[in-house]
Amino acid sequence: MVPLREAGDAMARAVALAPQHGAGTLAWVRSAARIEAAVVLEPEWTLAAARPALYAAASALADALAAFGPPEVPLTFRWPARVAINGGEIGGARIAWPKGCAEDAVPDWLVVGVAARVSFPQGWEPGHGLQQTALDEEGWDPTEVSAAELTAAWARHLMAGLAEWQRGGPTGGFRRMAERFLARLEQDEAAGRHGLDPATGDLVTERDGARRQHSLLEALAG
Repeated sequence: MVPLREAGDAMARAVALAPQHGAGTLAWVRSAARIEAAVVLEPEWTLAAARPALYAAASALADALAAFGPPEVPLTFRWPARVAINGGEIGGARIAWPKGCAEDAVPDWLVVGVAARVSFPQGWEPGHGLQQTALDEEGWDPTEVSAAELTAAWARHLMAGLAEWQRGGPTGGFRRMAERFLARLEQDEAAGRHGLDPATGDLVTERDGARRQHSLLEALAG
């Protein structure tokens, strides 16, 4: 575990540590105003097949927040991995991999990370950030659960989610991980049915017999 000062960048730090420190390295930012953390993974699958770890990271954040937040509050995803509460974004998940790694090669490492706003900066006025919100604006009480506790909860849910994905069988595998993510995805009704391609993590939509594939790699690059 590598704690960083409030101005630190957990994702950048985990990426820098990944080649030497390997799987399980956790970098996190000590801040009362935000959750920010990243974990190093060492996948056994090709880069294309392992990239959906991004969805596992987003789902773990949602599960961690739901465990400590007010009941019945809608907590949703905006593809590929932005997290919203009551329609306002609070953060999301990110992913990084070794530069130059081919899509059909097994990467030496992956880094998945999350960031979420616990509270707005002092002096922030409502309306400055359209469609943005913070946990303390939506019913999460920082005096009852700290950003550090939520970060630890995210790490636990992430490890459980990755283990479920790797386990396979009727209660695990990619299908179960995808179901968890899609259950919270804000869906365009005009696009019809939604799914995730296990080979790439691409979002697949189908309506009236017409199938469309939305590239995860291109979405991350955009």
